[in-house]
Amino acid sequence: MLLKIPCLSTAIEADGRDMKALFRRSQALQKLGHLDQAVSDLQRCVSLEPKNKAFQEALRALGSSMHEKMKTMSCTDSKVAQMFQVLLDPEEKDADKKQKAAQNLIVLAREEAGAEKIFQSDGVRLLMQLLDTVKADLMLAALRTLVGLCSGHRSRTMAILAELGAPRLSAVLGVEHEQVSLAACNLLHVMFDSLKEGLQKDFRGKEDAVVLDSSKDLKLLIKHLLELLVLEGASAHGRDNALNLLIKVVPRKSPKETNNSMSLWVIDQGLKKILEVGSTVCGTPGSLPVTENSRMSASVLLSKLYDDLKCDAERENFHHLCEDYVRSWFEGHELAGKLRAIQTVSCLLQGPSDAGNRVLELEGIMDSVLSLCASVCEAHQLVAVEALIHAADKAKRASFITANGVSLLKEIYKHSERDSIRIRALVGLCKLGSAGGTDFSMKQFAEGSTMKLAKQCRKWLCNETIDAGTRRWAVEGLAYLTFDADVKEEFVEDKAAMQAMFHLAKSEDRSVLYAVASTLVNCTNSYDHEEPDPQMLELAKYAKQHIPEQHPKDKPDFVKRRVRKLLTAGVVSALACMVKSENPALTNSCRELISRVFLALVEEAEDRGGVVAQGGGKALIPLSLEGTEVGQTKAAQALAKITITSNPEMAFPGERIYEVVRPLVSLLHLQRTGLENFEGLMALTNLAGISERLRQKILKEKAVPMIEGYMFEEHELIRLAATECMCNMAMSKEVQELFLAEDSDRLKLMVLYSGEEDEKLRRAASGTLAMLTALHPAICKRIPQVTVHWLEILQALLLSPSTELQHRGAVVVMNMMAAEREVAEQLMASEMLEILSVLAKDKDKPRVAQAAKESLAQAVAYGLIKPNPGQE
Repeated sequence: MLLKIPCLSTAIEADGRDMKALFRRSQALQKLGHLDQAVSDLQRCVSLEPKNKAFQEALRALGSSMHEKMKTMSCTDSKVAQMFQVLLDPEEKDADKKQKAAQNLIVLAREEAGAEKIFQSDGVRLLMQLLDTVKADLMLAALRTLVGLCSGHRSRTMAILAELGAPRLSAVLGVEHEQVSLAACNLLHVMFDSLKEGLQKDFRGKEDAVVLDSSKDLKLLIKHLLELLVLEGASAHGRDNALNLLIKVVPRKSPKETNNSMSLWVIDQGLKKILEVGSTVCGTPGSLPVTENSRMSASVLLSKLYDDLKCDAERENFHHLCEDYVRSWFEGHELAGKLRAIQTVSCLLQGPSDAGNRVLELEGIMDSVLSLCASVCEAHQLVAVEALIHAADKAKRASFITANGVSLLKEIYKHSERDSIRIRALVGLCKLGSAGGTDFSMKQFAEGSTMKLAKQCRKWLCNETIDAGTRRWAVEGLAYLTFDADVKEEFVEDKAAMQAMFHLAKSEDRSVLYAVASTLVNCTNSYDHEEPDPQMLELAKYAKQHIPEQHPKDKPDFVKRRVRKLLTAGVVSALACMVKSENPALTNSCRELISRVFLALVEEAEDRGGVVAQGGGKALIPLSLEGTEVGQTKAAQALAKITITSNPEMAFPGERIYEVVRPLVSLLHLQRTGLENFEGLMALTNLAGISERLRQKILKEKAVPMIEGYMFEEHELIRLAATECMCNMAMSKEVQELFLAEDSDRLKLMVLYSGEEDEKLRRAASGTLAMLTALHPAICKRIPQVTVHWLEILQALLLSPSTELQHRGAVVVMNMMAAEREVAEQLMASEMLEILSVLAKDKDKPRVAQAAKESLAQAVAYGLIKPNPGQE
C-alpha cells in the first residue's frame, strides 16, 4: 500500500481531475488509518462527479467509520487517563486499586486503539517507572502491557526498545523472581518477532530510512542475551530463559531460508559464552548459578547453531572455536581447568556430537576422563563418569571404552559408597551392554547381567529418597537396557517403576524426556524394523556373515500385551504432559520418539477411545505439525487411525477438528507409504461427510487433486478409499463444478467405476452419480456422451443383487429421465423400460420401486409410453 500512494499522488499532481487515482488513493489512505485525508480525496471525487453512486456510498461509509473511531478514541482516552492518574498519584495508598489499574492497562494494550493511545500518552515512560519499582506485581503488569504494545507493530517496538534500552530488558530477564523473568522472556520474544517481520519484507520508497533496518536492534538484543549468560549476578532461571530465547530466535526456521548470518554472528560473538554455561561444574568456587536444565539447554542451542551451518568452512570454524575453548581450560589450569574442559566435552557430546567427538580426541582428554573416574572427590567423579557415559554413545567410542573403561565402571559400581556415582557408573555399563541393540545374538555381557543392571535401575527409579536429578539416570539406563526384550517384559510387569518414570516425565527436570521416550519406543517396538529379504539371508549364511536375530519376546503378541500394560499404567497422560513442555529438551528427535509411541498405542482400534479420553488426540496435533518429517508423519498416521474408527467430533471437539485436516492431507503425498495414503484417505472421507466447513478446509489444503490422483491407483483399497472420499467431497459446490468442466474425464471415471466388479467401488461411484445428477441436470445430459457403455452400466446397477446399488442406479435413471426428453428417449428405447417396469412392482424394495415408478411417470409425461390402466 505504501508503494501505491506516491505513484497515485504523482498521477494526481499531473492531472487534478484524475478521479480513478483520487478514489484509489482514498482507499489506500483508509486502509492505513488516515481517514481525514481519505475523506478529502473522496469529497473531491464527489464534486467532480456528483451523480456517481459508488463515490457517494464510499463517502457515507467512511463518514460512519470516522464517527465510530472518534467514539472509540474518546472512550479510550478517558480509560487511559484514569489508569495513569491512579498509577502516578503519589497520594494513592490503595495497593489493590493500583494493581487493578495496572491490570486494566494490560487488557487495554491488547486493543490496537488502546495500545496506540498508551504509547502516545507517554505510556512507555510510565511503564519504565513501574519496572523500576522492583515490585513483582507492578513489574509483571508493565511487562505484559509492553507485550501488547509490541505485538505485530515494528515501528512501536523499535521506539520502545530505544527508550527502554536493551541493557534494562536484559537486567529484568536476569532477576531472581521467576515469573518476572519469564514475562521478560515473553516480551523479548514478541519484540524479536516484530523486528524480524521487517527483515522479511522488501520495503522501498521514502519510508526506508525510518523503518527498514531493524537488524541492528536484533543484534543489540542478542548481544545482551549472550552477555547475560556469563553475568555472575544473573539468576539461574534467567540464564535458562536467555538460552531458550536464543534457541527460538537465532537459527533459521527452515532450510529453505538462505540467510544464516545470524547464526554465524552468534557463533563468532557468543559461542564461548554458551560454552561457559555448558562447562559449569556445580558447587565449584566461582561457578555460574545454573539449574538442572541449563546444560541441556546449552547443548540444544549449540546443536541448532551447528545444524544451521551450510558449508564445511563454517563447520570447521565451529570446531576450531570449541577446540580452542577446551584447550584454554585444559592447559595450565590444573585440576579445576581439566574439570571444566571435561564438562565442556559432555555438553558438546549431548549437542553437536561431531564437535564433541573432535574435542574428545584432543591429546590427554580421554586419559583425564579415565583417571578422574577413580577420584575420591564425588564432584570430580561425577563429571568424569558422565563424560564417559556420553562418550559411549558412539559405536567407535564404545569399542574403545569397552576395552578400557568397563572394568573401571564395574569397580566404581561395586565399591563406591555414593549412590549418585554408582547410578552413573551403572548407566555407563547399560550403554555398553546394549551395544548390540535389538539383535538377540549380539550380547556384550554375560547371560543375566543386563537383567541384574535393569533390576537395579528400577530399584533406584522407585527410591523417592534419592533426588530426581539422580533418579533420572536410572531412566537413562533403562533407555539402553530395554533393547533387550526380557528387560522390557520385566519393566512392564513392574507397575511401581512405570509410575515412577511417568512421574519423572511430568516433573520440572525436563532433561529426562528423551530417556523416557526412548524407553517407551523400545517397550512398544515402535522403532523402524525391516524384514530381511529371505534370499539375502541365504547369501549371508553362505558367506558366514552375521545375521541379526529377533528375540522371541519381541513377537507381535508380546508387543501387544506390553502396550496394554503401558496404557493401563497411564502412559498417555505422561506423554501428553511431555508434549506440553516448551523446554529445549523437547527436541525434534524427542518429538519423533513420542509420535512413534503414540502410533503404537493406537494400533488396536479398541485402544483408541482410551487414548483420546486421556488427552492423546489433543497431544498428537502439535506433534503432527512440528518436528522431523518422520515424526510428523507418524503423528498424522495416529490421528488418521483415531479419525477412522472414532466419531471425529467427539475425538476432536470444537475447533480442534479443523486442525486435524492438514496433518491428514500430508499423508496423501506421494513419498508416503501405501498404508499411510489409505488411512489418510479414509480419515478425510469421515471428515468430509460431517460438514461443509470441513469440506472447505480440505479444499483449502489443496487435497482434491491428490484425492483424484489416487482414484487411478492400482491398489484396489486405495482406489476405493479415494473414490469414497470424492463422493463425500462432491457435496461441495466447488467440487461439483469440477465434474461440470467440459475438458474433464472426472464424470467418465465415475460412470466407468459404477460398472466395476468391486461392489464397494461401484457403491461409492454410483452414490456420487446419484448426488450429482440430482443437483445438476447438465450432468444427466453429459452421461450418454462420456462413454458408449453408459446404458449397460446403468442396467447392470438396476439388475444388481444389492438393493443399495439398485436404489442408486434407479435414482440416477430417475434424474436423467427428468433432465431432458432426448435422454429419456434413449433410455426408453433400450431394455431399461422392461427393467423399470419389473422394479416398479417389487414390494420388497419400496425405495427402488418408488424411483422406478417416478421414471415411468416421467416417460408417460413425455408421451414416450402409454399409461397402464391397471396401475395407479
